[in-house]
Amino acid sequence: MKLGVMCSGNGTNFENIVRSCRFDEVVLMIYNKEGCGAYKRAAKFGIPHCYVDSKDEDKIVREFMWAGVELIVMAGWMRIVTSHLIDAFPHRIINIHPSLLPKHKGLNVIQRAMDAGDTVTGCTVHYVTEELDSGDIIIQGEVPILPDDTIESLTKAIRRQEYSILPRAIEYVKQGL
Repeated sequence: MKLGVMCSGNGTNFENIVRSCRFDEVVLMIYNKEGCGAYKRAAKFGIPHCYVDSKDEDKIVREFMWAGVELIVMAGWMRIVTSHLIDAFPHRIINIHPSLLPKHKGLNVIQRAMDAGDTVTGCTVHYVTEELDSGDIIIQGEVPILPDDTIESLTKAIRRQEYSILPRAIEYVKQGL
């Protein structure tokens, strides 16, 4: 399957997709923060990549269509997308989110889980809809919140779980297409 990936940050989930989804091809990575780590990782792997302002969804759609993308993975894309992008790729956009949805939607969710006194958190891969972090859940992975966890240690534990479930979610979606 031809994958398109959308990134805003360091790109560790992007690299995980490249390394673990061996039967799929990442044909384009779009990023919306110049100089971000994802850009550097795409260059390292020789994967076509381009900067697009997150508000320019016309260009995002054109780029993914031009590349023949069959599934879009939002791997740390820190912007809400609109119906324009969603309608162009119906039921073909998935997102990885660092909480057990529907709990803790939006931003700063790891800190919010700790502040709430949760004993378990995790991550969710879900279909993207117009409502923030509300699409159908594909897969979740739990992570215990340990008494001595810090935001940094819990973030690392959740990231390890993301690396596990994201390739499985891609495979699941691919089987359904």
